[in-house]
Amino acid sequence: MRRPSSLALAAVLGTTCFDASAQKSPALDRVSLWVGGYYASNDTDLNVGGRRAYAGVNGKLDFESDLGLERHSTNPRLRADFLLGDSQGFSFDYYQIHRNRTSDYSQPIPALGTDARARIEGDVDYDFGSAAYKWWFGHASDVFGVGLGAAYYKVNFRVRGDARAAGQDASASVGYDDSEWAPVLTLGWRHAFNDQWRLYVDASGVKKSGGNVSGHIWNGSLGVEWFPWRNVGFGLEYAASRLHLTKNYRNARAKLNLDSDGPAFYLRARF
Repeated sequence: MRRPSSLALAAVLGTTCFDASAQKSPALDRVSLWVGGYYASNDTDLNVGGRRAYAGVNGKLDFESDLGLERHSTNPRLRADFLLGDSQGFSFDYYQIHRNRTSDYSQPIPALGTDARARIEGDVDYDFGSAAYKWWFGHASDVFGVGLGAAYYKVNFRVRGDARAAGQDASASVGYDDSEWAPVLTLGWRHAFNDQWRLYVDASGVKKSGGNVSGHIWNGSLGVEWFPWRNVGFGLEYAASRLHLTKNYRNARAKLNLDSDGPAFYLRARF
């Protein structure tokens, strides 16, 4: 009679120990929401080569130096993380970089073929979003994550110009538009100092191949979280992104480079 009781007690203790060891890490939340802004320093250029100019561009066009676009921009950024169980879940990320400028130029812009005073209006729009399923390893204060999913990017720029030379008016428009879905790989690390302070590192990479567009996009961030209240806090990070895409046309090849980095600030909610 005592033996079954002992076995039952051992089973209960074993189950309790297993459940305790399987609890989620204090570095993770069941639901984690991020709403903030990204103050980015941008560097954008388009290189065109081939037998003919592409859409009016021939050579290298630097959007900051040639068109006078501001290097810095403040852009929205959103994130969300959801745990399913204690060590797996979904992760979502979205940000955009939108810039525009209208200016008068008296110097020539070789890549656009202008040789007279002109009024140039330029717009650059870049949107990036990703969704990944993540596996987290570790249940103590440190956890490491690996995720697989899909990313969507959209790049669009337009340059419009009006010039007057030798008594004649002329206008031109240059454009680039591309949007694609591609697989994404994500990596992450989380460390909880205590219930209020955390440190994290995130990285993601997209490889685009096949079709007439190839290249890669990667994003990285290093940040700290502070929760002065149980469910509401703040996040501060330094983020960087790199977009390098090559688009092939019948008579030309266009290489677009868009690099940005800078601080991001978030209002955080956790549950």
